[in-house]
Amino acid sequence: LANDASETRMKTLSQSGDLAKYRILHFATHGALAGQVRGSIEPGLILSPPATATQADDGYLSSSEISGLRLDADWVILSACNTAGGQAANSEAFSGLARAFFYAGTRALLVSHWAVNSDAAVVITTGTIDAINAHPDIGRAEALRRSISVLIARGGANAQPGIWAP
Repeated sequence: LANDASETRMKTLSQSGDLAKYRILHFATHGALAGQVRGSIEPGLILSPPATATQADDGYLSSSEISGLRLDADWVILSACNTAGGQAANSEAFSGLARAFFYAGTRALLVSHWAVNSDAAVVITTGTIDAINAHPDIGRAEALRRSISVLIARGGANAQPGIWAP
């Protein structure tokens, strides 16, 4: 799924019911707030663009398209910038992209509040999944805490809150 993250593939998996079989979905892509993508007023995820864009698949999975997906995920991980951001500067958190995933049927999200450092996002996300796999009895929050703690303990630039806090 991760290697073929096109808009068409996501919609096809949703319509067939196969997308609902995934317990954890991880989107390691670029997220956009409302108004950041020309031609769209909605927040969304930028996916692999098709060779020829169509109205049904333009490479941008908007929040309204996400809310129409049929998910049954325990956890959706959005390793992208601003995925917890609202639709406007003064809007409440989770009013945009993140909320769309709840409407689609996910029960928990791992999202960011600001721009993310790509290298740190990889380390944190893979460390979180590794921690859960090694200790299935810990929760998602504890797994995330452990992963961030390892990143901080390594020192260097990634130990700074501006890198891991988003």
